[in-house]
Amino acid sequence: MSERQLFGTDGIRGVANVHPMTPELALRLGRAITFVAKRNAKRSGGNRQVRVVIGKDTRLSGYMLETALAAGICAMGGRVMLCGPLPTPGVANIAVSMRADAGVVISASHNPYDDNGIKLFGPDGFKLDDALEHEIERLLDGDALDRAKVTGSSVGSAYRVDDAQGRYVVYCKSTFPTRLSLDGIRVVVDAAHGAAYKVAPAVFEELGARVDRLGVKPNGTNINKSGALHPSAMAHEVRKRGAQLGIALDGDADRVIVVDERGQEVDGDVIMALCARRKLAARTLARKTLVATVMSNLGLERALARDGGKLVRTPVGDRYVVEAMRKGGYNLGGEQSGHLIFLEHATTGDGIVAALQLLALLVESGRPMSELAEGAMERVPQVLVSEKMPSRRAIDALPKTSKAIAALERSLGKEGRVVVRWSGTEPKLRVMIEGEDEKRIARQARELVEVARGELA
Repeated sequence: MSERQLFGTDGIRGVANVHPMTPELALRLGRAITFVAKRNAKRSGGNRQVRVVIGKDTRLSGYMLETALAAGICAMGGRVMLCGPLPTPGVANIAVSMRADAGVVISASHNPYDDNGIKLFGPDGFKLDDALEHEIERLLDGDALDRAKVTGSSVGSAYRVDDAQGRYVVYCKSTFPTRLSLDGIRVVVDAAHGAAYKVAPAVFEELGARVDRLGVKPNGTNINKSGALHPSAMAHEVRKRGAQLGIALDGDADRVIVVDERGQEVDGDVIMALCARRKLAARTLARKTLVATVMSNLGLERALARDGGKLVRTPVGDRYVVEAMRKGGYNLGGEQSGHLIFLEHATTGDGIVAALQLLALLVESGRPMSELAEGAMERVPQVLVSEKMPSRRAIDALPKTSKAIAALERSLGKEGRVVVRWSGTEPKLRVMIEGEDEKRIARQARELVEVARGELA
């Protein structure tokens, strides 16, 4: 393959039991993961049985894919450690703590229940890079896996890690400052009927908070029917119960949406502004730099600059944020959508850990979250339009669209930004424009979408 065909910005994803999310491909993928892990173990001087951690969210199809992946790993002589329902960052953490050679998460994150996905982590707890995913795709198409199969006593085995959830709860609690407590704090936690339905409430309760639970009764088909995608129910409960904070997770709990005590949303940009400015004041923000994507608001960049910090931007996707953080030696990054990475604590976005860092700030300040959020940054009006298109081509291969983008950028100057990109997980064109006049940029975004539609027809 000249480029990756199966892996998008966040693993493989699609409708469950339809290519590529079939048990047949999952079985072969399990074999490929083990093949690569075996080779890497030998290169490092090891000659032991390869071990692979598997976790999942609560989708009905998780059973099907988990079984197929485990069979593929065993067929190549690997040992499978089954964690059951566990947040994506929990799987990454368990893979490191148990000295596994790889971690696999079966989840389609925020997608509806009939979709599913597979994300891969290395032994260091970080998502695999593009080159390694590309190599795995080549293995799926070739015959090397068939030649490397094992028989007899070399066939692998599987066992369940019964305390996986408890291990992750302990890890999450360890990221909260030991000098602080959540005693007297009331929070509403909506786990989206997803992977964190048990662990999320437990973390906050064990730190002393009074927790009102939502989205903690998964049935295989109700994942993401509440939580980060539908925070209104959480916001209502916050106002009704007089809670100080509302915390809504998505299906695999790698991102978080927060509401203040009035039920108003505090998005990822505001959370990053609060945490980055706090770290700047404490001189703990590495290289005085925050890493965010091209979608983060211009107001975040300006707020950091006023405090002597700077913003480094990446393409959309928390994997690219993490890559930039590791390359540049930075320790804080994230996305407007609520993927937040505290690299001193976690190797990937972690909604629970992010919420704990925000709660630490709230407890230390003694101020309500609404007051903290209002002073964090001054948002520049931003419009986002997402549209399915009749076909898909690279943006720079669309001359009319590229010309329209350039004209818009000239007209906005330093007072705004234009970002046009394809979704990494859906066949949609996304247009984001920032500028001082919201009505004007809304009109410009629609006009730009129509230019692209005409060129792609």
